[in-house]
Amino acid sequence: MTDDAARQAERARLDLERRRERQVWYFLAYFLFGIHIVAFVMIYAVRHAR
Repeated sequence: MTDDAARQAERARLDLERRRERQVWYFLAYFLFGIHIVAFVMIYAVRHAR
C-alpha cells in the first residue's frame, strides 16, 4: 500500500468514525428528549387524576 493510499484509507476511517459518533449523539439526544416528554405526560396524568 502506498503512502497516499494509506492516508486516504485513514481519512475515510476517520470520516466514518466521526459520522457514527454524531449519529450516536443524535440518538442520545432524541432518547433523552423522549423520556422527558413521557415523564411530563405522566406527571400531568397523575396530577389531574380524579
